[in-house]
Amino acid sequence: MDEKKKRKELLILNILKDAGMALTSVKIAERLVSLGHEMSERTVRLYLQQMDAEGLTSTNGKRGHHISERGLSEIDSSHIIERMGFLSAKIDRMSYQMNFDLNTTSGSLVINVTFVDPRLFAKNIPYVNKVYADGYAMGQLITFLGPGEALGHLAVPKDKIGVGTVCSITLNGVLLKHGIPTNSRFGGLLELSDKKPVRFVEIIMYDGTSIDPLEIFIRSGMTNYMGAITTGNGRIGASFREFPAESREAVEHIAEKLERVGLGGLVGIGKPGQNLLGIPVSEGRVGAIVIGGLNPVSILEENGVRAYSRALAGLIDFNRLFRYDEMETRIKDYL
Repeated sequence: MDEKKKRKELLILNILKDAGMALTSVKIAERLVSLGHEMSERTVRLYLQQMDAEGLTSTNGKRGHHISERGLSEIDSSHIIERMGFLSAKIDRMSYQMNFDLNTTSGSLVINVTFVDPRLFAKNIPYVNKVYADGYAMGQLITFLGPGEALGHLAVPKDKIGVGTVCSITLNGVLLKHGIPTNSRFGGLLELSDKKPVRFVEIIMYDGTSIDPLEIFIRSGMTNYMGAITTGNGRIGASFREFPAESREAVEHIAEKLERVGLGGLVGIGKPGQNLLGIPVSEGRVGAIVIGGLNPVSILEENGVRAYSRALAGLIDFNRLFRYDEMETRIKDYL
């Protein structure tokens, strides 16, 4: 099969899989565009007709198309090369798509989303608050998405809410707008001792995975946020970035401005060409540790709450965000 055609089919299949419901060709085209893939509604419709004939999808009348079991199998069996480097490419794409203006605090930024039962989330708000209060979150802002609301190619299930947390890739986007390129190297688990970062105990390179590393660590039960917020000793999500050495002062200045508007997340920045927490840094660059955007909601799993998290879920307007200490009041609208 033609590689271009195969790639487009996989894009459509993944959108139908993530949606979990029937979608029309119009909706699929809209979600493709939101992910940075230009494809007309007519083109999507033609692909769906062929995919129906191949048994990859099935039609549900005016409601649209479902992904079939064969379609799910096709995603699982697609060659690893189709997925290698996908996350690093998505990081670059979404950084570029952001239009957040730090000076006017307006525009869109990247968020993660977690689907969870609103009643269970409400019971665990004190723990989520503590993650924010102790500085283990990407800033101080959060948002809620109601049942049926869409973000990118994801839609909130009818019995859930979407908890949106600021993605650490937001830092990349802001720096890019200031002419500073970012090399996102890996995501990992950062070990804390007395609330101070000690070392990375697990890492997954961004250019070798299609899944956000923190999603993997959460599902595997490898985090320890409870320890972090109760004793200061634990394991939390963080990532490692590199910037041009000449930009070090500018990065620190921008990070301070982000902190003031509730979007801070820079744990530390090293010196030119020197290791940072034992991680070697390329010549002419500085290393930096950035807090994990999914950290606040990751503590839910440790407390036995089943939640579905997706990093880099989409773009949202800055005005949709509110301070974490408003959660208890705002969650009442969804109970």
